[in-house]
Amino acid sequence: MSPASASAEKTERLLNLILALKSARRPVSKQKIRESLPAYAQASSVEAFDRMFERDKDELREMGIPITTTVIDVLFDDEVGYRIDASETALPAISFEPDEMAALALAARAWSTASISGAASAGLRKLRLSGVEIDESVAAGAEPRIRTKEPAFEAVHAAVSALQPITFDYRRNDGELTTRHVQPWALKNWHGRWYLTGYDVDRRGERAFRLSRFEGPVGRRGRAGSYAVPTDHVPEVALEAAQPEPEGTAVVRVRHGRGHTLRRHAQRTTELNESWAEIELPYRRGTTDRDVVALGTHAIAVSPPELVDAVRSALLAVAQAHERVDAEPVGAEPVGARPATEPTRTGEQA
Repeated sequence: MSPASASAEKTERLLNLILALKSARRPVSKQKIRESLPAYAQASSVEAFDRMFERDKDELREMGIPITTTVIDVLFDDEVGYRIDASETALPAISFEPDEMAALALAARAWSTASISGAASAGLRKLRLSGVEIDESVAAGAEPRIRTKEPAFEAVHAAVSALQPITFDYRRNDGELTTRHVQPWALKNWHGRWYLTGYDVDRRGERAFRLSRFEGPVGRRGRAGSYAVPTDHVPEVALEAAQPEPEGTAVVRVRHGRGHTLRRHAQRTTELNESWAEIELPYRRGTTDRDVVALGTHAIAVSPPELVDAVRSALLAVAQAHERVDAEPVGAEPVGARPATEPTRTGEQA
């Protein structure tokens, strides 16, 4: 018998035992249990049945299912019966405070990806069926959104949920395109980007992958449920370890209300005026410049020179692609230069 078949057979046997003991009005003897349940009736001997039943009984108790033992006949104290008290295993009525229901409604509306929004809606339906009234009007006016614009998101999310190995083409930091074979462990939104953590089969180790660097379709390789996620796996720890060492400190000016990804890494923030702030953060080539470029006119690269040059080059490439080449690209300024709209430092003359 295959491991999967043996596991399914054991699960069915435990479930049947739970149902039999919960539905019984009075304690059931061991002999009656053996006669009633086919899995036990097929035991090769009384000793085999006893071992199987004792293991199952202990496993159910470890799962938190209380099996009570009662003497059936006071004249024969060695004749015991077993039963599961339904009141001991029933869950209490589900109830939520108004603010908790509002949070549930907001959470269900937050996901903009079809696969996740379907699961969120199903969760709300189950709560309603159990008698929980959810007034979604309490969240009126709020439109939270968790965006998942990466094309690979749904396929990766499905693989993580199913514990199914995948393969995909991945663009590394140096631009090289490689094919990866991975056992996906977790999907995590970290500092504004989606990452996959998992076991890289070819490299024989834990790795982290940014979903925006996936190229082409994600393929499934292998059976669902063919591996287990390590119990000590913490996605944040893996992602922190995967970050390249900073090459120094970058100085960037950002408009108020913008640049949250940059601000999360800030080591120092100086408010310049009512519109601009200057932040210092670890400089990582290829990452910091992309974050600045993505902000367009809402950020100005100040230093180091290689950051300024990288931002300027990227914006020039965009301008050339749109046939709108300007002498002064928007969003990046030479070191020491100050645009007409640049913020004035605190204490300086305007």
